Amino acid sequence: MVYTITLPTEDRNKIVYTLQNAEPACLKTAAFSARRAYSAAHVVADPLSPVPPVLGGKVDWEATLSYRHHLWQLGFGVAEAMDTAQRGMGLTWEAAKQLIAYSAKDAKAVGGEIASGVGTDHLSDKEVYGLDAIISAYEEQMEFVEAQGSRVILMASRALAKTARSRDDYRNVYSRLLRQVKEPVILHWLGDMFDPNLAGYWGDPSIDGAMDVCLEIIHEHKYKIDGIKLSLLDKNKEVAMRSLLPKQVRMYTGDDFHYPELIAGENGFYSDALLGIFDAIAPAAAEAFQALDRGDLETYNRILAPTVPLARHIFEAPTYAYKTGIVFMAHLNGHQNHFRMIGGAEGARSAVHLAKLFMLADQAGLLVEPERAIKRMVLTLEAAGIGQEVRL
Repeated sequence: MVYTITLPTEDRNKIVYTLQNAEPACLKTAAFSARRAYSAAHVVADPLSPVPPVLGGKVDWEATLSYRHHLWQLGFGVAEAMDTAQRGMGLTWEAAKQLIAYSAKDAKAVGGEIASGVGTDHLSDKEVYGLDAIISAYEEQMEFVEAQGSRVILMASRALAKTARSRDDYRNVYSRLLRQVKEPVILHWLGDMFDPNLAGYWGDPSIDGAMDVCLEIIHEHKYKIDGIKLSLLDKNKEVAMRSLLPKQVRMYTGDDFHYPELIAGENGFYSDALLGIFDAIAPAAAEAFQALDRGDLETYNRILAPTVPLARHIFEAPTYAYKTGIVFMAHLNGHQNHFRMIGGAEGARSAVHLAKLFMLADQAGLLVEPERAIKRMVLTLEAAGIGQEVRL
């Protein structure tokens, strides 16, 4: 079957695009062991909620949890209530608590891995808080997450970035938290390209200086740290940092631009993964990880290489708008029957951006059912005033 569609381009022209019918990875279940891999997971908005999207909107819990089961079945752990779930960007702490509780319960029922974000986002961005108040906010969330039976991901804090005046402030906050966690946690260093409010995190404006502080904290508390997720989109910095970690501390790549080579590794070092892009490419990534288990690096690279242009497009500047592309992929592939997001974030990317995403997803073999995907792409384009006749 030949599928064609008329798509807008960046120069305000249109092209007739013929789907390549690349063979999709349609895995239903999978397992892999060579690397530990968490997928940060999006939330599905309730499109019929009367709550205005600009006030956050409501979550469709059934569809949201169904997607987590999809990830668990493919062998991924779920990184819950992170920025991919619009944490602090539409998803409030109160909604995150519900999400974590539901997901942790389901994870236990199916034997799925889960780690959940702990932060300070219930503090107002309009206020300045002292360090003790910030620690208390972290403790409140940490206590809740641990009570659900989930591993803790210690997220970067906007409140701490605003309040801290020195490296020592970060050392003091993290030391107090790490001394009391029940199980080893995953630290989360989120670069300011993902959240501009986190510029200068760790008390140093330079990446190298900030890395020194972070490494000092990790070495001091290495038995309380499972790993660190690094989201700087700089593969050289990640390679340098992972070689300096204590032996038992994992590097979880958060680099959605260079993940294939960082996960494959070199010279005896490699990265595990905690990635938002896995949400969009999960079947292909699971198949690639199975190849890595077999030592088949050629197949691993062949599967993941065409996903990289898609990832770079989804995460292009402004990077924090990547959630829109993640949700659009879920819509194209039938994991949700609408393209609506909490906070109205479906409007964060243009129709031109989504059209290119569609082409790149097709070229990577990530459109599971092309006919459904093309019909949904048409509806999106028509809503943007791009009418057409589609030949199926």
